[in-house]
Amino acid sequence: MSRQVQGYFYLALAMLTVGSTVIASKIIASGLPPFTATALRFALALPVFFLLMRASGTGLPKLSSHDRLILVIQAGAGSVGYTTLLISGLRLTSAADAGVIIGTLPVVSAAVSILLLRERPGRALLLAVALASAGVFSIAFTPEATGGSLAGNALIFLAVICEGLFILLNKRLTVDIPPLAQSTLMTGIGFAVSIVPAIFEAPLTHGFSASAAAAVVYYALVPTVGGFLLWYAGAERVSGTEAALFTALAPVSAVMLAFVILGEPVGFNQIAGIASVLAAVSGLAFAGNHRKFIEGK
Repeated sequence: MSRQVQGYFYLALAMLTVGSTVIASKIIASGLPPFTATALRFALALPVFFLLMRASGTGLPKLSSHDRLILVIQAGAGSVGYTTLLISGLRLTSAADAGVIIGTLPVVSAAVSILLLRERPGRALLLAVALASAGVFSIAFTPEATGGSLAGNALIFLAVICEGLFILLNKRLTVDIPPLAQSTLMTGIGFAVSIVPAIFEAPLTHGFSASAAAAVVYYALVPTVGGFLLWYAGAERVSGTEAALFTALAPVSAVMLAFVILGEPVGFNQIAGIASVLAAVSGLAFAGNHRKFIEGK
């Protein structure tokens, strides 16, 4: 097996774990409050990240007060905000609908950059935004057909916006932080941010299901830690454009797993939504690749 094919294999597995977070969150939503589940996820993942840093000899760079603030905001939005909103939304909507919506992340991230950084959008980006919007609208306003909810879908989309802010804020850091170190920081800060509201949720007074607890353990160890290792193992073997294309597998895997594991129906609207989102992400990636080719000539 060539190095490039190995990269494709690792990236595909990484995106499969990302899609599975929707299924895990759906199970968690039925048995644990969102902040409690988020705090437990980070508490379980953090020691593993520390061990990985120690084993690899990865250290932390010297951070300015500006970078520390950015990291705290990143963790609040991308780590805590995303996870709690995803779990809260999945209390109301179907995992298949959520899978379609999270697939819009690359396009939403680009749109956030336009709105906040005043970047001038090209035609390819505008088309991608239109296609992604069509994909979301195809399921957002017909939620009753597949067990979804307009309010739940809105919460999932807010989770995607939080993740888009995370990506945008990463560009505002003044130093390069090794990926493993940054994941460890996000996990540690995310735990610190989520533990206080988790205490106020008083989870022990309400009890929790064994399936929800197992889903939290899975979320912490497989997508959070395992997904990180798989993604970077794959990304170092292929080009950036090739790696970006694999993000389109996340919504597909989420919808398929919702059907296989949860037995949720997958209707025409969701298939059309997935198709629109995949077209948007693929078009955005190919446009970026074409632009780099032209600039390099």
